[in-house]
Amino acid sequence: MSTPDEPLPTGAFARLGLTPALCRAVDVLGYAQPTPIQTESLPPIVAGHDVLAQARTGTGKTLALAVGLLMRLEPHRPQIQGVVVCPTRELAEQVGNAVRRLARFMPNVKLSTLCGGVALRSQVPSLTPPPHLVVGTPGRLLDHLGRGTLDFSHVRVLVLDEADRMLDMGFSEPIAQIVGHTPKTRQTLLFSATYPSAIQSLSRGLQRSPVEVTAQDPPQAVDLEQVFFEVEGGPADRTEAVRGLLLQYRPESALVFCATREDVRTLADKLASLGFPALALSGELEQREREEVLIRFSNGSATVLVATDVAARGLDIDALGAVIAYELPRDPDVHLHRIGRTGRAGRPGLALNLCAPKERVRAEAIAERHGHTLRWSTVAPTSARTVPPAPAPMKTLVIEAGRQDKLRAGDLLGALCGEVGLKGEDVGQIEVGANRTYVAVRRPRASEALAGLKSGKVKGRTFRVWALP
Repeated sequence: MSTPDEPLPTGAFARLGLTPALCRAVDVLGYAQPTPIQTESLPPIVAGHDVLAQARTGTGKTLALAVGLLMRLEPHRPQIQGVVVCPTRELAEQVGNAVRRLARFMPNVKLSTLCGGVALRSQVPSLTPPPHLVVGTPGRLLDHLGRGTLDFSHVRVLVLDEADRMLDMGFSEPIAQIVGHTPKTRQTLLFSATYPSAIQSLSRGLQRSPVEVTAQDPPQAVDLEQVFFEVEGGPADRTEAVRGLLLQYRPESALVFCATREDVRTLADKLASLGFPALALSGELEQREREEVLIRFSNGSATVLVATDVAARGLDIDALGAVIAYELPRDPDVHLHRIGRTGRAGRPGLALNLCAPKERVRAEAIAERHGHTLRWSTVAPTSARTVPPAPAPMKTLVIEAGRQDKLRAGDLLGALCGEVGLKGEDVGQIEVGANRTYVAVRRPRASEALAGLKSGKVKGRTFRVWALP
């Protein structure tokens, strides 16, 4: 709350109806101006209306839904008041972290992220006393509801994020069951990248006279260089083409999309054997393995991530240098999701797409859907590329301590720059989890940092430390 001596915020977000506390929060977090989806959706959200918003990846919808959750929150009430349902663990973690960052500026707000991949019983302690906000995937939320460890009877705001993807994944019935546990008086916010008839039907069944909002594609798409390359259809030809593109364009980071888990595994293994710092992301990984893959990619400890569209759904990598399509998707909107992950925040983007002759019809559908002529080129032979792949600039160290141990990012940074003797620029992203902390260190100084943390102390305590491969 503002004090009598404190001027009320007068910026762009204040004009959209945000409270002084939330205005200060978005200012501290670096949100200077609202995006189109925020400008259009926040006034009706703040006013308490149901909202049906069409918003693609990178438009700023997560901040809009986070504000919707926090505007109506009453922290003194120990009840679940807001719920976000997401299609994947990665998106749920991303949304949960974004809401948590905003909620830091409000006292005593508790949030729980509930996804599969870990034992159900391990999540139960975090639900007593009940959190104010819950973010999770449909299956895990239903598991808790069925066992009575969640109570949605006091929910004031329900958010369905990337609803079109949830319907594609067969979550229509689980969504209906989750909604059945919430009051009819709730505010319902539905975010979807597309408006197929199934989404319109879902909205009619869940929402009351929703305000419909459509955000334009991110303006950074104007800075996107997109090229299509014709290749033979075999895996070996595609793999060699990906290798050639990585050597030809040398992006600082690249996300490679494959159609199947098998292609993901095969391509990631082959690229790694050729010297590329490549990792695979698929639904076969355990939750901690998936989290560590994403942490290593986002902090620069790996520069190539190979994934399926489902596994990559919800990834939020700000400085993604390039997107590579190992195979064109059948749905032109999926293609737009892919290329929307590069060229954000005013940075130039690069989308490189492999297309077999039999997939030309997919390329033509993309051109028709997005209203532009495709640019075609050829992949330079790898034999002409004499410079080998560059190693990842960072290496990830793991400290077996986290929020439960009262460990903060500043504590670790102080130990590395104090006792160990690293410079500030040697230390990259620090991710503090519940009981593990990940820190990226410039590769030339990683061994020194590891030895220093093993022999020294953080906050006067000694923790187990090791390096990820």
